[in-house]
Amino acid sequence: MTSNQQGLHPRLAEIVLRHLQHPHRSPTASHNTEAWHALARILAADPRPLVLDSFCGTGMSTALLAARHPRHLVVGIDRSGHRLHKHQNPDGTGYLLLQAECEPIWRQLLAAGVEVDYHYLLYPNPWPKARHLQRRVHGHPAFRELVALGGILELRSNWQLYVEEFGVSLHLAGVRGIVRELPVQPPLTLFEKKYHSSGQILWQYCSTGPGGTRAEHRLPVSDIPD
Repeated sequence: MTSNQQGLHPRLAEIVLRHLQHPHRSPTASHNTEAWHALARILAADPRPLVLDSFCGTGMSTALLAARHPRHLVVGIDRSGHRLHKHQNPDGTGYLLLQAECEPIWRQLLAAGVEVDYHYLLYPNPWPKARHLQRRVHGHPAFRELVALGGILELRSNWQLYVEEFGVSLHLAGVRGIVRELPVQPPLTLFEKKYHSSGQILWQYCSTGPGGTRAEHRLPVSDIPD
């Protein structure tokens, strides 16, 4: 990963704390509203707890996560129809692929009182230039909604600093977790497969304690049955 940023961004804490204190109030585009209505109808008919696969790309990870969480409804979200149309298992069961921007869907889920058991963010765009901090997941105004949704959070990236910043940001929000090198395992995404093949070290953040507004019933990752 090439970046002009060395070490944690000097404004990380300032920006994260400001976003945590103020709701994200940008208007919701019509296509995101339509996607939310479609998801809301499915949630109303399906009582299973929810797993989110945000920025899911082709949905490869969504299908694999559905196999990992058979008693959950797994929803993959990505803004790109081009990527989603590359999904290789369009008739898969146990999961849903939703074309939408993630941040408005997080806000709608939160407003509807929907609880998230697990939330995966696998190789989101790292926006490596320092001036693009607020485009990163943890620097975005919607970070407050991400935290408030709760659940066990897992983020993966091939940029160690990005994962460390994400962990620091969640620590500022009162969420405990660990950053570690990702053990070698079957890949969840095409990016992960490519990075493994090229010999890159991959990094993982996993929350290990209370998070968001629904912390009272969360357990350490290793203790959670599925």
